Amino acid sequence: MGATLLTSSAHRVWAQDAPEAPVLSTYPNETPAQHAARMKWFHEARFGMFIHWGAYSVPAGVYKDKRYSFGAEWIKEFAKIPGSEYRAYGPLFTAGEYDPEAWVKLAKDAGMKYIVITTKHHEGFALFDSKVTTWDAVDEGGAHRDLLRPLVEAARREGIKIGFYYSQAQDWMHPGGSGASFDPDHKGDMDAYLKDIALPQVKELLTNYGPIDVFWWDTAYGMNRERARPFADLLATQPAIISNNRLGGDYRGDTETPEGFIPGKQPDRDFEVCMNINNTWGYSAVGKDFKSSQTLIRNLVDIASKGGNYLLNVGPTKEGNIPQAEIDRLKTVGAWMKTNGDSIYATNASPLGRLSWGRATQKQANGQTTLYLHVFNWPASGKLRVPGLLDLPTSARVLLGNAKIKSVSATNGIILTLPKTAPDPDSSTLVLQFKGTPRAIILPASPDADGILRLPVSDAEISGSNLKAGENLGWWTNPDDYATWKANLDKPGTYEISADLSATEDTNIEFKVGNQTLRFAVAPTGNYDKYKPTILGRMTLPAGPQSFELHAVKENWHPANLKNLQIKAISP
Repeated sequence: MGATLLTSSAHRVWAQDAPEAPVLSTYPNETPAQHAARMKWFHEARFGMFIHWGAYSVPAGVYKDKRYSFGAEWIKEFAKIPGSEYRAYGPLFTAGEYDPEAWVKLAKDAGMKYIVITTKHHEGFALFDSKVTTWDAVDEGGAHRDLLRPLVEAARREGIKIGFYYSQAQDWMHPGGSGASFDPDHKGDMDAYLKDIALPQVKELLTNYGPIDVFWWDTAYGMNRERARPFADLLATQPAIISNNRLGGDYRGDTETPEGFIPGKQPDRDFEVCMNINNTWGYSAVGKDFKSSQTLIRNLVDIASKGGNYLLNVGPTKEGNIPQAEIDRLKTVGAWMKTNGDSIYATNASPLGRLSWGRATQKQANGQTTLYLHVFNWPASGKLRVPGLLDLPTSARVLLGNAKIKSVSATNGIILTLPKTAPDPDSSTLVLQFKGTPRAIILPASPDADGILRLPVSDAEISGSNLKAGENLGWWTNPDDYATWKANLDKPGTYEISADLSATEDTNIEFKVGNQTLRFAVAPTGNYDKYKPTILGRMTLPAGPQSFELHAVKENWHPANLKNLQIKAISP
């Protein structure tokens, strides 16, 4: 995976994104019906497990007393460890407590439908018995056995789909592979590396393990069409396989792969958000910034509401133990999925616009539509307004407990009367049934019942080259980039603008509405993951449609991160 800069929760991957206008298909002769059939299980799955496991789990984020709390799998590159020294980690990678059946059970109990494992990450260490190198788990590794086959077999026994991640271009141990430019022993010819190492290893993976459901390329450094074509051709040996957009050479694959952030809007093609539970992909003994179970559940819901899949990562130790903190969170997600899984699996994207209180998913079958409302913020008043939904349901209930819900029409929406307390503190699901397809319109964001206009970062329109909107607004390395939110204020008045901010150096940001500009200073918070709630200032604003813009002040600009932007009415 790519390394993180500025933030571990929303970032741009280093030079591995697919070209902006990919033009080549891995299956150029496939009909739309054939494509739909091949992708059917993927669309229905919605939730999968990513596993990052390799020799990097030996140093576990620590090298010569220097701690790398994120990007532990990048420690060779970050710490500039020579290959001759890094090789000593291989024998210490024992996998002595590796239990593939337990891994599969953990994934299945969490509600995950497929597993993707790193067969070879950028460090070049293969988890299988490769015949073209000794830098693998069998020869130089302390495991002395193929670690993929038992996982593949365990997954198949449990009905879990299996996928292989492979870093085709970036390889820091085999001469000629991209990266490790600091190491003179790594110098070599990339074409020779691709021909002698990468291509044969991909062939081994595609021919030695039976049917593989997903092939997950990573980092397309230097991969032009000529170099990528033989890899794409190899996929033809597995005609049902699904591949992503990171091969390079303009091969678009089947899926987009937002890394570490959730798109603000539904992309125009299939997508899979890959994200870690901790702030690192590989195991780190020092990185302990684990996302909460609530965040993981709401991320899953958010992604499904946009028609995508959630590939959630775990990073086992050198012995093969998944950290207990990750296990505990997956068990909590699994308990939620046992009750709410029908509102996630095989669903389609929400027909509604922004919902300040949560998200929505839907299913169509037998001339009926089931609309699932996922309520994150339960209304204290007991009244939930569903903006943009123009038809009343034939029935409505709370999924957990089956309490019936009353519904009435309102201006440009409906209002549901709910029980006083939320049945689930993480995400409560409401089930609305309709004959046919309910009419729905997209409305601009507006203040909630408490008078606060909440502008989620994921709803921002991004202008520029680097700025990213996901869990936070991050990667703001280009001061020309800016973010815009469209919303509606229902009354004129004085409004207080606030947000959570983080930075490592003093910097300035401007908040613009029409011809008004509010400039505010951002003080250092220690690191980019440490946020400080900040009142930006006040503005007098008219009622009606608004365009809110956030700009960097170019003079002495230093990147900052932002989330939880709010506009609160102070006086009418």
